Amino acid sequence: MQNISNEMRKSYKTIAVVPTMGYLHEGHCSLIRLAKETADFCITTLFVNPTQFAPNEDFEKYPRDFERDFNLAKTNGSDFLFNPSVEEMYPSGFSSEIKIKGITEKFEGKFRPLHFNGVATVVAKLFNATLPDFAIFGQKDYQQTLVIKQLVKDFNFPVSIVVAPTIREHDGLAMSSRNVYLSTTDRNKATILYKALNNVKEAIKKGTRKKEEIDDILKDTLLSLPEIQIDYASSALADSLNEPDYFESGQKIVLLLACKLGKTRLIDNMVITID
Repeated sequence: MQNISNEMRKSYKTIAVVPTMGYLHEGHCSLIRLAKETADFCITTLFVNPTQFAPNEDFEKYPRDFERDFNLAKTNGSDFLFNPSVEEMYPSGFSSEIKIKGITEKFEGKFRPLHFNGVATVVAKLFNATLPDFAIFGQKDYQQTLVIKQLVKDFNFPVSIVVAPTIREHDGLAMSSRNVYLSTTDRNKATILYKALNNVKEAIKKGTRKKEEIDDILKDTLLSLPEIQIDYASSALADSLNEPDYFESGQKIVLLLACKLGKTRLIDNMVITID
């Protein structure tokens, strides 16, 4: 992979990488198309990374379909599909890990304490393998995009991070490879996450500025569905995830949700600028 990328760079061609764990959907495909608009070549990576899964999580069950992913990547314009094995990425004797402090210690990091170490480590390896000028990520994993921006800044990776908007189903549910886990009944109920985000959006338009009130709207909307379990439903400053008591005009905030519905864990977010 490095040799291929080096040959492209020798020809003064730019490279955009789209890191994925496979089981591609329209959200991933939109990132691939954006990558082709952004650079001369698109590399899609396909690697289900074991180090970002805790022992009780769904690494073994995570959906996989290589032929489907290959065809979707190719159809949407990817020039290369990089599909390393676990043994290639983490050979015998591998003993390194990247840990980013601060921004990883709340929200998703609180409930999945090993997750972001695995994300930072594998993304660094993928950047070194593909040597991209641009890396394209989706906003749905919002906290992850902040972690990757910090990684790039701290380690001087010569990579520009592009964050593309979340792609949603017709009823507002954020597209995710894990949506296939939802039963038909739970799939219909899962739209409650998008409803909660929009309820806050409307409240902010009407003047709500206190973090406590915003968070209460998120939680009250979600809990209108008795079977939902909330990991977190919270507002924070979009660039730092700091949580002031009151949001000022001109500030950009992010609403962050993580909930369990049935056996499926769903995340979503919305970024709002306070008028």
